[in-house]
Amino acid sequence: MCGIAGIVTTSQDRPISGYHDILRRMCGIMAHRGPDGEGFWSDDQAVLGHRRLAIIDLTESGRQPMTNEDGTLWITFNGEIYNFQELRDELIAHGHVFRSQCDTEAILHAYEQWGEDCVNRFRGMFAFAIWDTRAKRLIAIRDRRGKKPFFYHWDGKVFRFASELASIVEDRSIPRTMDAQAMDYYLTWGYVPAPQTAFEAVKKLLPGHVLTLDAGSPAPEPKTRRYWNLEYLPKSRLSFDDAKDQLREILTEAVRVRMISDVPLGAFLSGGIDSSIVVGIMAGLSDKPVRTFSIGFQDAAYNELAHARRIADKWSTDHNEFIVEPDAMSILPMLVRHYGEPYADSSAVPTYYVSQITRQKVTVALNGDGGDECFLGYQRYLANQVSETIQKIPGAGLGIRILRGMLPVDIESKSTLSRMNRFLKVAMLPEADRYAHWIGYFGEADRRSMYRADFSQRVNLREPLEWYDRLVAAQPGLSAVERANLADYHGYLPYDLLVKVDIATMANSLESRSPLLDHKLLEFAARLPQNYKLRGRKFKWILRQAFADMLPPENVNRQKSGFGVPIGSWIRESMKSMVNEHLLSDSACIRQYLDGKMIDRIVRKHMDLEANNTFRIWNLLMLEMWHQEFGVSSHS
Repeated sequence: MCGIAGIVTTSQDRPISGYHDILRRMCGIMAHRGPDGEGFWSDDQAVLGHRRLAIIDLTESGRQPMTNEDGTLWITFNGEIYNFQELRDELIAHGHVFRSQCDTEAILHAYEQWGEDCVNRFRGMFAFAIWDTRAKRLIAIRDRRGKKPFFYHWDGKVFRFASELASIVEDRSIPRTMDAQAMDYYLTWGYVPAPQTAFEAVKKLLPGHVLTLDAGSPAPEPKTRRYWNLEYLPKSRLSFDDAKDQLREILTEAVRVRMISDVPLGAFLSGGIDSSIVVGIMAGLSDKPVRTFSIGFQDAAYNELAHARRIADKWSTDHNEFIVEPDAMSILPMLVRHYGEPYADSSAVPTYYVSQITRQKVTVALNGDGGDECFLGYQRYLANQVSETIQKIPGAGLGIRILRGMLPVDIESKSTLSRMNRFLKVAMLPEADRYAHWIGYFGEADRRSMYRADFSQRVNLREPLEWYDRLVAAQPGLSAVERANLADYHGYLPYDLLVKVDIATMANSLESRSPLLDHKLLEFAARLPQNYKLRGRKFKWILRQAFADMLPPENVNRQKSGFGVPIGSWIRESMKSMVNEHLLSDSACIRQYLDGKMIDRIVRKHMDLEANNTFRIWNLLMLEMWHQEFGVSSHS
């Protein structure tokens, strides 16, 4: 796991020698991603940089940028190829000669053997760039699910790329102007989906895509293409029992290959069934106690430590815990720097701290990310199905309105009453609007009333919902449940959950691996019949049944809690002065394009216990802190 960066110039009036210093600064920004060393290489048109976190082959032979035998190909690589040993054997049989024991060299030889199609043979998480010195061609590839980031800037003559946004905009010649439509995405979803970023001048390479730049052509232009997509159809014909057996086999193998490491290894343990299963499999594959790490809170409603301890005791792990206190918010400016763009998931805070304590003892940690997306673990999936059914009943809208009027308001977000109110509020809306209410922050009407007139003219307020519609339309014939699941696969998972874990772990020089996001498991799970995964109100049914022997009954049957944070009470107490300072000040950057009176109203109602505006306040706070940290202009 590392940090990568590079610059390619396509113009003789922009010599590459003038970019050596900026590339070194770009890599310096990412020192936390690779504390074990740095490397640079350059020719007359490209300069590549690398920060190394040594995991496989700790010797100097694993140093990057790395070249092939004749020096015609150079690579800078971030990630892990879990099947590199099998690839290595196959490539040796083809006549390739290896000088190291690392997976980076396997990528180079695989590219020599199979070209860009080599990526279809890789099992892992990765973002890498190969510079072909003979063809004057850059090839960049990002893993199927977007575990590893790849940001880039192209001005028509010079192409820059890096693992982090902050590294790209370290070059002050790149304007730090916000992308207005990206801000609309952010205020809707809490993240900015690819290919956009919060900066107008910087883009993200989409997961499962290849980017090429022919720097020697008369009119060079970056081109991208998709090399992998998750297909839900046709559905598998496996019986439930056979599917259970195959699931167990595939996931066990996914864990096994992710336990290959030349450095100490452990696991995040939340007490939920996903991480618990991963730890159980690890325990069965290991000849010594698995090191496990958990996070908790003083607020009992958000504390899952007891569930994690139950798993730790069952498998006799070397267990470690940490309680997050409200004063932990002191890390927010640092987190904003690492994320590089506004990011509204408050669980970034405990994820950072669990990564910090984990790094004190190990360098690699496995996690349970992806279980909810693979096996339909979110309540919104069932809610989407129920809404579709209700809308077909004549007069249902009137009944919903009457029921809503009968229910009292509860501002506690985790209560059953609060969840019922949220469902009834959106049950009769179109599908995209429902999804936005369940997972989003500010709806279209909210954003319309919050935007200042000049800003409103710069955005398409329907675009976030049209984006959802485009995602689900790409695979016709899916159920309401699977359409919401598909949107999560292409939105919430790569741009919220995976970004959170990548940033939190790499900020602590920790590598995180996700067996439940193994692409073979994803492909298997997507084609399972829906009722294998969601049976009545039983979520992740096949996963629970396949690994029931690994889980105490209390863990198998308990309701999903999620990795929440008691931010709502913290905002009213320990964080109150921070919120007031950043959001209520007339000099707040976001007041240049958002209505200050509406911001004041959102904060006041939360502080006075008139509404639960926890997530909206957090969204706005992260946006304001991003403006301040990066000196972002709201206008070109």
